[in-house]
Formats: sequence, structure tokens, C-alpha cells
Amino acid sequence: MSTAGPPQGARAPLGGSDAHAMSERGGTIAHAPRTRGYAAGPSQGETHPLGGQRAAQAAQRGGKIVRRPVHGVLLLDKPLGLSSNQALQKAKWLLRAEKAGHTGTLDPLATGVLPICFGAATKFSQLHLDADKTYETTVRLGVRTSTADAEGEIIATRPVDCTPGQVVEVLDRFMGTIRQVPPMHSALKKDGKALYEYAREGETVEREPREVLIHELELLDVQLQGDTPFLSLRVKCSKGTYIRTLGEDIAEALGCGGHLVALRRIATGPFEEPDCVTLAALEAMDEVQRLRQLRPVEVLLDGHESLTLDGENAGRFLSGLRRRGRWHDSERVAVYGPSTSSGQAPVILGTAHVKAGELIPGRLLSPIEIQQILESLS
Repeated sequence: MSTAGPPQGARAPLGGSDAHAMSERGGTIAHAPRTRGYAAGPSQGETHPLGGQRAAQAAQRGGKIVRRPVHGVLLLDKPLGLSSNQALQKAKWLLRAEKAGHTGTLDPLATGVLPICFGAATKFSQLHLDADKTYETTVRLGVRTSTADAEGEIIATRPVDCTPGQVVEVLDRFMGTIRQVPPMHSALKKDGKALYEYAREGETVEREPREVLIHELELLDVQLQGDTPFLSLRVKCSKGTYIRTLGEDIAEALGCGGHLVALRRIATGPFEEPDCVTLAALEAMDEVQRLRQLRPVEVLLDGHESLTLDGENAGRFLSGLRRRGRWHDSERVAVYGPSTSSGQAPVILGTAHVKAGELIPGRLLSPIEIQQILESLS
């Protein structure tokens, strides 16, 4: 098995990889008739991407937006001031998509990389929540706020009396595994209620410290004099890291306190800032251009080994049946089925794991979803 999915023809590249999947029998795969053997019957409703005048006519009927099946991943550069859900709903409306979700929340005051999953991609969005994240942030020193960011009320001010050398020394102490107390202004739940709901009611509840991993902590800029002393940092960290808490804790360790005034996510897993599109740019595009911004579903399966089944075994796999083959054990496998036309790459079927030569199904696409993806490529 290879460690990347197959290239998808005219579709966006899968993480820059051009690796090819192996067939089940170690040779070339047999091409099945169109969706036969693993797609059950015709798709429902509108499945072809629409463009131009036809799109304009079909997009509105009786003044209402007509939703349609859309499958793939949009790398959005979330703007300042919108919640992650507001950004998601705007993108969903622009693509007229039936189903959408995101892979990790950004605060309204944060900007940057927000992968949005459409259709079949939502089945794998949970996998990406575990990805490492990279942020650039600015910490205003000497001023603490109630929320550890610029939205909160000022609760304390202290002089900034530290040297660049002390800053470097303190940053070194926050490398590796550290413990954080989740902030009250967060979506983490206690007794079924989000912490920010307690905070809005003026209540503070006890929170257990959690371990997170800081892979990299780079000092980009520092100003310790003047009216607005600050630190600018680049942080690569594990899932569950609160950058507001990190900035506040660093400032507290410097003896002056502080709060975040800027936060931008520049990478999440394999997805990086230069690959993203803004909402403004997306809005200026026509429907065909918007659909071209989508990356294939399997970009969410970065790090999975790949395996391609022939038509008969693909159909059985999609029915939830285990398949046997000469495969080595693997916890994460992306499974593909044969293409339905000459020159077209294999199509993603779902995830699985291999144990003792058995391919055991995990999250699977439906036959209708597979046919819709194939039709969008034709």
C-alpha cells in the first residue's frame, strides 16, 4: 500500500502527492461499467455542477435558492469578525450546498485557515480535528483583560519590566508538553453547558488542567518599551491548545500580564494559508469558478495508506463486508474503487483498517454520493 491517495485528474491535487494506489491483486484494476458493482442506481436530484445561464436559471425557483449535492473541501481564509459557523453558512450559501461542516472552530477575532467540508467530506471531518495547528499571534503586554483577548474588559495593568533575554528564557519554558487551564470564555462544556455560558452569567466554574503539546514557539517580534509593548509569536501546537491562554500565561510568567490582540491560523494539518480563498473572492466568482475551488474529499485522509479494489470487491466493501488480501496491518487506510471511464482515476469509497489480512470497513460513502462525485468529474 502507498501512503497517499491517487491523483484525481483535473481535480485539485491531494496534498501535492502524485502517488498511485495499488490494486488489490498488485496489478492494474479492471474498469467497471458506470457505477455498476458499487453504486446502487441513479443519483437523486441535481448532480451535475451548473454554470453560466443554466446555473442562474436553476439556482432560483420562485425566489428561493435551490440546494444541490456538493462534495469536497473548501480551504477558506476566515475573515475577522465572523464566527466559524457564520463563515461556513456564507460559503454553503454561495455554493448552494445541501450539507456542510467545518473541522475546528476559530474565534470571531481570529482569522485564517478554516477547512469547510461539503457533502461526503463531512464524514471525515472528525479525523482532521486531531491535526496540529500553526498560529501567528500578538500579545499586548502589561494589560490583562477578562477574556484574555481584546474583547474583554481591562481588569489589571502592570509595568513591563523585562529584557529580551528574559523573554527568550520564558518562551523556552513553554516548549514541549505543558498544562493549561481552559479559559472560561471557551466552548468546552461542563455538566452539559458551555463554559462561555457560565462566563456570560458572571459565574466561574472549576476547570481541570489539560496537557497540550507545543511543537514550536518562535519569537517573531518584540517591543518592550513605549505605550504598547508586545510580543509577536508563531506557535505550532497540538489539538486542544488555547492560544489565548498560552499568551496570557507567557505574559504572566514575564511578570506583567497581557492579552491577545491578534490571532491568525496559518496552517492546520496539511492545509496552509496560501492555499485558501477569501469569502470576498469566492463571492466575486461565478458558480463554475466556485466549484473549482473545491478539493477532493480524500484530502482529509492525509496520512492514510491507500488501497484500490476491483469493481466486485468494491461493491462488497461498500455493503460493509470485510475483504481478504495480502495486505499488512494498518490502522488507517483510504479505500478506492475503480473509475468508470478511461483515463479517470479511482474514486474514494471510504476508510478502513487492516488486521491479519482483513480489510475492515470504517466510514463509507453511499453509492449515491459516489455516483454524484463521478458525474461531477465527467
